[in-house]
Amino acid sequence: MAPAISSRQARLFIERVPARRIAAAAGTPSYVYSAREIRRRYRAFERAFAAREHLICYALKANSNLAVCRLLSEEGAGADIVSGGELRRALSAGVPPEKIVFSGVGKTDDELSAALRAGILAINVESAEEARRLEDLARRLRRKARFSVRLNPDVESGTHAHVTTGKAGTKFGVPFAEALAIYGMARRGAWLKAVGAQCHIGSQITRTEPYRQAVRALLKLVDAAAGLGLALRYLDVGGGMGIAYDRGRYLPPERLAGALLPALRGHPGLKLILEPGRCLVGPAGVLLTRVLYRKRGGKRRIVVVDAAMNDLIRPALYGAQHPIVPVERRGGASSAADVVGPVCETADFLAKGRLLAPVEPGDVLALLQAGAYGFSMSSQYNSRPRAAEVLVEGRYFRIVRRRETFADLVRLERGAEKTARKGGRRALTGAHRRNIIG
Repeated sequence: MAPAISSRQARLFIERVPARRIAAAAGTPSYVYSAREIRRRYRAFERAFAAREHLICYALKANSNLAVCRLLSEEGAGADIVSGGELRRALSAGVPPEKIVFSGVGKTDDELSAALRAGILAINVESAEEARRLEDLARRLRRKARFSVRLNPDVESGTHAHVTTGKAGTKFGVPFAEALAIYGMARRGAWLKAVGAQCHIGSQITRTEPYRQAVRALLKLVDAAAGLGLALRYLDVGGGMGIAYDRGRYLPPERLAGALLPALRGHPGLKLILEPGRCLVGPAGVLLTRVLYRKRGGKRRIVVVDAAMNDLIRPALYGAQHPIVPVERRGGASSAADVVGPVCETADFLAKGRLLAPVEPGDVLALLQAGAYGFSMSSQYNSRPRAAEVLVEGRYFRIVRRRETFADLVRLERGAEKTARKGGRRALTGAHRRNIIG
């Protein structure tokens, strides 16, 4: 089967649709996702772990577009969520509550209550105080709370410091002794039901050894909980499996399965949960952006495009290197270029010193491997409307999130907009003035 995103005769295709055609219909910047590639990647995980009872919970934070979530739900995926908003998205996309796990260090009472009412599979508790709050809410709602403890196994994942989550000293999870104490509290109470042990050690991980270490720590916790009389049902090893961005390493699901499944043979009753996100949707997406201008900055070739750090913050935030190609290649030799956006920040760049073919104003470029942590981390900084999102299936495509407009930017500011039209500062009296100054 041909790659879902490929170049043919100097033109970029997403499945069977020329990228140029999508850019003409949807405008730029636009995120474009291949449904076929997302399905292919999910099915690869299912095959890799078929020898073990398991559940793949897609990490919505990677890409929470409802069409993408619905596609994965139809394939049988559960959901790993980190907010009340993601709970609503998962349920709206058709994910059964019994396939949803809820992580995050700062869950509010409203979020915990919503999860309890929905009857999700497990709330991943990240502190003793959270466990006590959950118990209190469960008592008030008269609903037993199924939970796992998120263990911080103090494992070095070898990834960027901003996405390392399994080392001691980070805000995530709890150490072994506190985890065991939380299980003990649940054993003594009536409203907490311990169902599993969970961890998440980081993101964009390309080696199996950190996962082996994390599983060893989790199994030790499972055995210790059994000593308290608790038979845990689920072992959740989190996500974070890396993909190849710019000729980098990646972690295929079959290699991960080869590392994890042998370690679990001594615990046949445990159902394995995985929380992949980036590796399911990252390589399935591209960001299309149009060239505005060309210039020189000293000796540097600079290409200004209409996408910016508010659309894709990963290069500025992580130093991420997404492959970047013209959707229709012109003749001529490639040379090093900085591809930058219109936002008023020096950090507003999509690529630096990258080999790029000759381009003209109006040409469309594609940033590859952009299906994860692209739109989901985008913003309206500089009052820039957020990009459109497009889903491609075979020879067809559809806009699954329209481009924002100026009306969307100020929709929640209607009162302020009307006030400004009535006379600017002179109208800032009475109730309006009290609201502004508190």
